Amino acid sequence: MPRHTILSLKKLKRDGEKIACLTAYDASFAAQAERAGVDVLLVGDSLGMVVQGRDSTLPVTLDEMVYHSASVRRGAPDSLLVVDLPFMSCNNPQQTLASAGRLMKEGGAHVVKLEGGAAMVESVALLAHHGIPVCGHLGLLPQSVHKLGGYRVQGRSEAEAECILRDAQALERAGADLLVVECVPAALGERLSQSLSIPVIGIGAGAACDGQVLVLYDLLGITPDKPPAFAKNFLSGRDSVMAAMAAYVEAVKHGVFPAPEHCFD
Repeated sequence: MPRHTILSLKKLKRDGEKIACLTAYDASFAAQAERAGVDVLLVGDSLGMVVQGRDSTLPVTLDEMVYHSASVRRGAPDSLLVVDLPFMSCNNPQQTLASAGRLMKEGGAHVVKLEGGAAMVESVALLAHHGIPVCGHLGLLPQSVHKLGGYRVQGRSEAEAECILRDAQALERAGADLLVVECVPAALGERLSQSLSIPVIGIGAGAACDGQVLVLYDLLGITPDKPPAFAKNFLSGRDSVMAAMAAYVEAVKHGVFPAPEHCFD
C-alpha cells in the first residue's frame, strides 16, 4: 500500500493540512519526489509537451500513459499514483472503464484522472461502481484547448464559476474521490474547496485549495517556453533536485505557495 490513500488525503483535508502533489514521468525523478516527501505523484498527459516536445497533450496515447505510469511506479513504489486518461481514451463509460483498467493493471495506477464535468458523470459512476478511484479535472481543460480558444483562465464570470461549481458537485455525487482545478480565480478555488468534501488540488487556483500540484519541469525551471504565471522555480538557489522538491513541499504545507503573484483574480 502507498504511504497515502484516498482516505488519508480526505483526513488531511479535514485536519486542514495541505496536500503537496507533483507530476512525474520516469523512475528517477519519481524516486527523488518520494524521498522529498511529496504526497501524491501525478503522471500527467503533460508529458506530451514537456517530455515529447509536442504543442499540446492531444497526441499522447494510452499506451504511452501506461508506459510512463509503470516507470513512475517502479521508481516510487510507496507513493500514491494518479494517472491521466489521455485524449480520446474515455469517450463513453465502457471505453473509460477499459482504459482505466489498463492504467491500473499495467501501469500500477492507484487513481485515474479524467477531464470534464457533467458529461463525465456516468463514466465516473461506472468507475466508482467497479472500485476504481477517480480524480476529476475542471477549469482549464488541456484536452479541450482548441474548444476553449487557448490556455486561458476559466470561471471569471459568475455564470462560468457557477457552471464549474455545479460540475464539481456532480462529479463528487457520482463518486469522484479527488478534484484537480486548473487556472481559475483564487476565489473560485476557495469556494470549491469549501463546497466539496473531497480534496481539491489546485494548479493556478489559489492558496485556499486543499493542496497544490505543479508540473515537475516548471518547478525545476527547465520548461523550454515561458513558464506559466502560476509556477515557481524552486531549484533556483538550491543545489539539488531533491532540495527543490522538498522546498516545494514545505512551501505548500506552510501555505506560502502559491503566493499572490501566482494566483488569478
